[in-house]
Amino acid sequence: MEFREPIEQLIRDPRDFTRDVKFPDPSELRIYDTSLRDGEQMPGVAYTPEQKYEICRRLSDIGVHIMDVGFPAVSEDERTSLKLIMQGKRRGEIRADLDVVVMCRSNEKDIDATLKAIREIGVAPSEVTFFIFTSGSDLHMKYKIGKTLLAREGMPESEWLDLPLSFYRDANIRMHCEAIRYARGHGVERIEFGGEDGSRGDVDYFIRLFKEGIAAGGTRPSWPDTVGCLTPEATRWYCTRIVEAMPKDITLLNHFHNDYGLATANCIASLACGFKAFTVTANGYGERAGNVYLHQVVTALRVLYGIDIPGFKYEKLRELGRFMESVSGIPVQAHEPIIGANVFTHETGIHAHAMLIDRRMYEAVPASLVGGEMQFIFGKHSGLNVIDATLRKHADRLAKAGVTVDEGLSRRVLEEVKRVREERARTSHVSDLVAQYYENMKRLGLTEDDVVRIAESIGAPHAAV
Repeated sequence: MEFREPIEQLIRDPRDFTRDVKFPDPSELRIYDTSLRDGEQMPGVAYTPEQKYEICRRLSDIGVHIMDVGFPAVSEDERTSLKLIMQGKRRGEIRADLDVVVMCRSNEKDIDATLKAIREIGVAPSEVTFFIFTSGSDLHMKYKIGKTLLAREGMPESEWLDLPLSFYRDANIRMHCEAIRYARGHGVERIEFGGEDGSRGDVDYFIRLFKEGIAAGGTRPSWPDTVGCLTPEATRWYCTRIVEAMPKDITLLNHFHNDYGLATANCIASLACGFKAFTVTANGYGERAGNVYLHQVVTALRVLYGIDIPGFKYEKLRELGRFMESVSGIPVQAHEPIIGANVFTHETGIHAHAMLIDRRMYEAVPASLVGGEMQFIFGKHSGLNVIDATLRKHADRLAKAGVTVDEGLSRRVLEEVKRVREERARTSHVSDLVAQYYENMKRLGLTEDDVVRIAESIGAPHAAV
């Protein structure tokens, strides 16, 4: 249907409320995907090297700029994954400009192990970015890595609980900067760095950590909300101060978790403060409640804020979502924004009738933008108009069967549709399907009972025979 008035006169554009929000230039924004590391840390998820390669290839194709591939020093599978990815870059199957990130802790032993691991598979230190990380909150510095810091400073372990927080803060920065300098001295040209649990740390301490890390040779500071506890208000409070204190030519990276369902909102708030790189995972997979959903943040930026990231293929988001479900074994909810199976599906009669007039009646996210398609499902909430429109759409097929479409037929069909749906509701075993879903979720990983059974089989007296 063609409206007589401009669409802007009929409905309020959500960008009317966001036009004054300032973001970095879209060409400066960098999508940082951690599906292969943080995403795989989701309980029950495990990818083969070949699957990791295909995930990376698809994310490279859709327009991701940075790819975190995890810890190549910890296992043969991790090294194989990195090898496949780097070979794919050389063949042109993965974009040559994709920034590949490998991780290690802030010590020479970890850095040496990572250097050795990548050289064994033919990767030079200059070909990848090293993410060298430490702790960032006082809680983690004193009570998680405190004994390590004591040993490095030559202090007895008996001093652990009595020393002030200032000791651990200073020792942590010394350790972190020494690690950065060590890596730079061994051929690493790009170093991402930061402290875990940043959102519960002191902002002035983080600014100091970042400044001294840059002076030591770090190139991309990373600030994480490790436990997903931030609100958009807190995010703006932290990020504004960090951005104002840092050199303008430095790309700051955020990393949000979704424990309160605020990861996407926090990510956008951080970018509006001046952060330029943002961490996501495909389908939002990750520890606990997961990470920032790739599909949510890029689509919200595009539709609600008018930020179109150059080269990003929005139309492949739903295809990517289905692929990630197939390799992870973890389906997203049917009503997941943008990529959920039902988000462009309509059943209610009032809604369906309006959608027949114009999709914008109830379609906030343009289906075509993200590779979706409007469709109807029929049931107890269906109305006469959508039944009639469906039958007329297939009038030729019905005519071949000798059926004439008219209002009387549409009414009888509607009555039968509602009868069949109610009958299915009485006879379906929905609770069984839900129970089966959770049982299958348990089978993706090993349970506590599985671990005990393995111990019994290995440690029993007859096991060595």
